[in-house]
Formats: sequence, structure tokens, C-alpha cells
Amino acid sequence: MLREIADLGFEWVELSHGIKIPLVPGVLRAVEEGVIKVASCHNFCPLPAGVNHAAPNLYRPSAADARERDQWLRQSKRTIDFAAQVKARKVVLHLGSVEFFWFNPSGKLDAYLEAQAGADLTNDATYQKLLAKSLKKMRDRMPPYWENTKAGLTQLLPYAEEKGVLLGFENREAFDELPLDADHPDLITALAKPNACGYWHDAGHAQIKQDMGLLNHREHLEKNATNLIGFHLHDVSAEGRDHQPIGSGKIDFEMISSFWRPEHTLVLEFSPRLTTEQVLASKARVEELLAKRFGK
Repeated sequence: MLREIADLGFEWVELSHGIKIPLVPGVLRAVEEGVIKVASCHNFCPLPAGVNHAAPNLYRPSAADARERDQWLRQSKRTIDFAAQVKARKVVLHLGSVEFFWFNPSGKLDAYLEAQAGADLTNDATYQKLLAKSLKKMRDRMPPYWENTKAGLTQLLPYAEEKGVLLGFENREAFDELPLDADHPDLITALAKPNACGYWHDAGHAQIKQDMGLLNHREHLEKNATNLIGFHLHDVSAEGRDHQPIGSGKIDFEMISSFWRPEHTLVLEFSPRLTTEQVLASKARVEELLAKRFGK
């Protein structure tokens, strides 16, 4: 697997939340033999025993069930251990969601968006009213779940700091996932662990949220620029499908590249349906933007 990636011209890789335990010996061998270097891992990596599919939300730090929170902490520490073992500097995490037993407001939002696919909802009064009502429901129900997440991070961060691993808190695409986009800067400030955590920007997720009217992509990056440590780069098609080739969709990558700094980690995060040619063309496009940004 890693040899194939290296043969495409990549020197670094992110190990995803789809790495099953049987793959670990080969991964370690590839790193030891210098086939490739690991820049980052995505929680949970490797997957817990018996889990055979990508499962980044298998356990949530926000969960009402304390047993699930304990599993999240244990498996997250395991990912940090593995990242340190493969000399990865960063670990990307999801931070949970708000639980709704009945009437999750995201259902009505998704249905409206699907019915109005491709439409500009900026001046749609019906949608704006629905969005405001849904956000209020989220904010009203959020506090205990958000407190659970922050408590879990308070426990995890000293462990990451001890291991020399930076935790990247990823922006999410689903309406009921945490943090809410406006809360990223305050979360990192409150945790006060600049040597152990930062903001991880997923370009596709931000575009989806912009299409939903929940943020402005550039303004969101501006607000989080000082905390940025890495990016997931992929495009979003006109139909709203993410993990598409760079330059094939609606994302302004020229704008995004203006926020890149030399210490950032840039990860191409694609659908497995993409062809080799599409991956290489995306790689070339990012390299062009890097050259334009840094003059190399």
C-alpha cells in the first residue's frame, strides 16, 4: 500500500482511520526501510481490534455514556502511541457530536438542501429561518456534550504533549458535529496548550458548510489562521460531493493556499474512486500553488 503511494512520487503520508491491525506490521516495515515517512495519523489509527471499516467516530469524547468516553480516551492514547512509533508529528481528531433522541434538526436542514440542490440560499427567507431555528436547538442542547469533549481533551492533551505529538481538531461537515465552526478559536485558547494542539482545516468540509450558509470559507480561515497546523485538501463538486480532485469543483484553492505556512501539513484526502491520473494531476496543482506561495 505504502509502496504504491511512494511510487506516485509522495514522500510523506497520513495514516487514516482505515488502517486495520493486520496492516500495522507492513506499515512499520515501510517506515523502518525508508519507503515513506508519516506526517500525520487520523484517530483512530490503527482501528480497534475487530473493527474492519473506517470509523473515526466509533467512540466520541462528547458521548453521554461514560463508557464510550473512556474508550475514546483509551483509543486516542493508542493512536498517539502509534503516531510516536512511526515518527508522525500530528494526529487529527474528530470531537464528537450533539445527541438528539428525537427531532434532530439536521434532518430538516438536509431535506431542504437536497430539495434545493445547487441553489443559492443566501436570500432564501424560508431556509434562513429554518437555519436560525436549527442553530438555536443545537446551542440549547449542546452544553453537556461540549463539556464532555473539553473534559476529555483536558485529559488527553498532557499525554500528547509528553509524546511530542500535536493534536489537530478538525472542522466537520455535519450540522450536529462538534465543534460548531464559530467555537474553534475559543476552544484552543481555553485549552491553553499551544505545544500540544491546533486547528486542522478540512477544505471540503468548510465548503459544504459555506454552501449551507453556516460560514464564509475565507473568514473562517482568517479567524483560525494563528492556530492552523494542517489541511485536508479535496474539492467539492457542483452536486456537493467532496473528496474530489483538486480543481475539479467549486473550492477556491488559490485563496486557501494564501493561508499555508511552511510548518503546515498538507494532506490530499481523496475518494478511493479517483484514478491515478486524477491523483497525480491534483498533486501537480498543489505543487504549483506551493511554488507560487513560497517561490520554490
